[in-house]
Amino acid sequence: MFDGVAARYDLTNTVLSFGQDRSWRRATRAALGLLPGERVLDVGAGTGVSTQELARSGAYVVGADLSQGMLHAGKRVRPEVPLLAGDALRLPFADASFDAVTISFALRNVNDTDAALRELARVTRPGGRLVVCEFSSPVQPAFRTVYLSYLMRSLPAVARTVSSNPDAYVYLAESIRAWPDQAALAARIGAAGWDRVAWRNLTGGVVALHRAVRG
Repeated sequence: MFDGVAARYDLTNTVLSFGQDRSWRRATRAALGLLPGERVLDVGAGTGVSTQELARSGAYVVGADLSQGMLHAGKRVRPEVPLLAGDALRLPFADASFDAVTISFALRNVNDTDAALRELARVTRPGGRLVVCEFSSPVQPAFRTVYLSYLMRSLPAVARTVSSNPDAYVYLAESIRAWPDQAALAARIGAAGWDRVAWRNLTGGVVALHRAVRG
């Protein structure tokens, strides 16, 4: 499915988010508190647009994604960004390889969320940081109603005008609606071996940044 949306993935995301995707990437970089020279893993990196943003910190950032189509699309437009094929459930790295790990808008697409969180912990050094940037549950009831209506009705329609595979966005809308809210995801992160779990809402809770530290 992601191979099928790769060609216009970045453009589609910007249109569907009304340009908010850029600010969400900047917020993710800030939440990680990266230092020059640190080793960072960006899982579910897709075309590498998030990896490129993280590298602005001066850290060494490598992106990993399961979709070969996304990786090929990214390498065409960002040849300087290190991107490699990797399964979030079986990352091709040794234990404690990274100072920080992050996953943006991809955790909900992994077959086993809890196993992926444990795998992220495995490749992170003790004291290293995690940031999960993911769609979440708007906190204001009226806004939540409008948002869900947009997801299930308007988003697929808009995707038909810009995406290379608009049917995929029906699945994406459904996956967002079914995803755990902020507190539920925080509990799962803690159960996977992460400490000091906290979250911050972006855009009224449309997106949440969950932060944690490797114990």
